[in-house]
Amino acid sequence: RVAEYEKIRVRNAGRRSNQKWHDDAALEAFAPDLVHRGTPAPAVQGVQVIEDLPLGTLVDYIDWTPFFMTWELAGKFPAILDDEIVGESARSVFADAQAMLRRMIDERWCSARAVFGFWPAARSGRDDVTLFTGPERRVEAATLHFLRQQTVKPDESPNFCLADFVAPPQAGVEDWVGAFAVTAGIDSEARLDAFEAEHDDYQSIMFKALMDRLAEAAAEYLHEQVRKHHWGYAPDETLDNAALISEQYRGIRPAPGYPACPDHSEKTTLFELLGAEDRIGVTLTENFAMAPAASVSGWYFAHPEARYFGVGKVQLDQMEAYAARKGMARADVERWLRPNLAYEPGALPERSAAS
Repeated sequence: RVAEYEKIRVRNAGRRSNQKWHDDAALEAFAPDLVHRGTPAPAVQGVQVIEDLPLGTLVDYIDWTPFFMTWELAGKFPAILDDEIVGESARSVFADAQAMLRRMIDERWCSARAVFGFWPAARSGRDDVTLFTGPERRVEAATLHFLRQQTVKPDESPNFCLADFVAPPQAGVEDWVGAFAVTAGIDSEARLDAFEAEHDDYQSIMFKALMDRLAEAAAEYLHEQVRKHHWGYAPDETLDNAALISEQYRGIRPAPGYPACPDHSEKTTLFELLGAEDRIGVTLTENFAMAPAASVSGWYFAHPEARYFGVGKVQLDQMEAYAARKGMARADVERWLRPNLAYEPGALPERSAAS
């Protein structure tokens, strides 16, 4: 979730530079209740595609607060509309947004699609998760690689990793992990080209901002449908949009590239599992950006204690172990995870296996 990740970013930015780190081998994993969690097998199996998500339905799931950030208007919706300083500007841009949104829906300026799926899963080692092709759990489909918080915490709380929320084989629990990708940017080129031809930057930015909001709304809507129907572990959930925005539901949907799993290159595995390019027309660039830009992807974790967190800075020992698990050169991993490095890339030598 964008709002949650922004809070984590601001909080981390204000932390002191004299942090201490655990050695990678000594990191303490979070130990959730894995035996009595009561997560059922998903109600639907395999990869599912929704060819046309109704834009009118998605409107009710829009989180408008980030929309105003596009226009450098600070404040939380709907209070921002009555803000003494930016209220007038916020009301004006919001009125324009509502007018364009109606045209987008009525005239089909763009369309939205989704693909999602669930896989039998088990934690592998300490920080990885293995997905299997079927419920017999004999053939591996993929391995998901995650990083673990490495800083020493004053309250001695665990160092979280997303793998903590998946049961290991010895727990005797048949666990699952989901994946999804949604987009609201299909068939938008004609309208974007028209705005460009007219040199109408305001309308172009507005259209892109609204497609971004619809893509996030699609992710919110789909996650609700997953919880209540497709996975079905929360069939009686009844939450309004405010409760959805504040994440008052069970489960999380962390996205590769965000604080809990900051490695964008893991999108390759996600997209291969989903067949996102063939099924809904969403592709990855060489830098792992999604196209259309108004797209969202991520993982589904259903454990009741699953939470968002920031991995933060990591040291060389974890980075080398992570690179080895992924089968990548250290320099390549450092390239994608530069903001998370607690050391300067290239300043520390490669260490031998015996060191």
